[in-house]
Amino acid sequence: MRAMVLAAGVGSRLDPLTTQIPKPLVPIANRPVMEHIYGLLRQHGIISIISNLHYQPEKIKAYFGDGSRFGIDLSLRFEAELSGDAGGVRACRDFLADGTFLVLMGDLLTDADISAIVAQHKAKRALATIAIKEVPDVRHFGVVVTDQEGFITGFQEKPSPEEALSNHASTGIYVLEPAVFDYIPREGTYGFGRQLFPSLVQQGLPVLGVRIDQSYWSDVGTIYQYRQSNFDALSGLVRLDLPGVRGAWGHIEEGSTVADDVEGDGILLVGKNSCLGSGVKITGRVLIGDNCLVQEGAQLHDTIIWSDSSVGPGASLSNCVVGSNCVVENGSAHNEIASVSWPPPQLCNSI
Repeated sequence: MRAMVLAAGVGSRLDPLTTQIPKPLVPIANRPVMEHIYGLLRQHGIISIISNLHYQPEKIKAYFGDGSRFGIDLSLRFEAELSGDAGGVRACRDFLADGTFLVLMGDLLTDADISAIVAQHKAKRALATIAIKEVPDVRHFGVVVTDQEGFITGFQEKPSPEEALSNHASTGIYVLEPAVFDYIPREGTYGFGRQLFPSLVQQGLPVLGVRIDQSYWSDVGTIYQYRQSNFDALSGLVRLDLPGVRGAWGHIEEGSTVADDVEGDGILLVGKNSCLGSGVKITGRVLIGDNCLVQEGAQLHDTIIWSDSSVGPGASLSNCVVGSNCVVENGSAHNEIASVSWPPPQLCNSI
């Protein structure tokens, strides 16, 4: 079985973080979010994978290569002009059309049982299957309406709670039969959620909704969701193999040191060759990348620091995301900021 992981999006809602790297490379627990998706597919025996690229493609190619380092056989294709998510899949028809295939969005964090979703798709002879999950607030999602057999009968786009006919939303995980290409226009921009799937349902074709309510799922599409997904990973809410050796403070990777008098009440993930100096205070959930230096007396609370950055003595960061190759000034204080430049520019994103 083959899969496509969509990776062509610009990731504008993650700006300014995506000025440094494309969205599929933003780190969750110190690994690119798309690496976690590839790992999930590999766990379910799916190793023949293709991804489409558009924004900063050279960085994705440099990191993943042919996929052999990650135990997969990976093809990467550049998409010069974006044509919608279904349009991107259409461009890879030659790779996918030999049998049932999977499509996943490249900005998801999930531990969904892919094999179980595929099994239900095949058992019910669906043309298309959408993995769906209960959401707390339907106003932020397009919701999916199903019948007693689980087949989709309709969609609602961000309804009010009073008008909602369902509280289940699409997760961006699809199982498709090659015949679905017959219903995608040969040219032009075309999307799954607002065009293809509603069209299939209107034609009375079998589109199945499979619930994954017991699985973790997050759309890492905004800075708030990105930060929360990291914290969920560190807290063990999603099944991931966190890197490093588990110690008193959390997971510490090879070559990193944590001073004996680091204090606080929190949990850490520290990448390779990083150092936390004397008197550093950690509270909440803190993730630190490779080759970072957190100097004496710094205070970190619910904060993510990307690789190759430094936090000066006595600096304070709360609810922040610090990009790569940044220097947080000595004694400075920052709250609810996501930036790839420190001191942050005046118009940087708040969380």
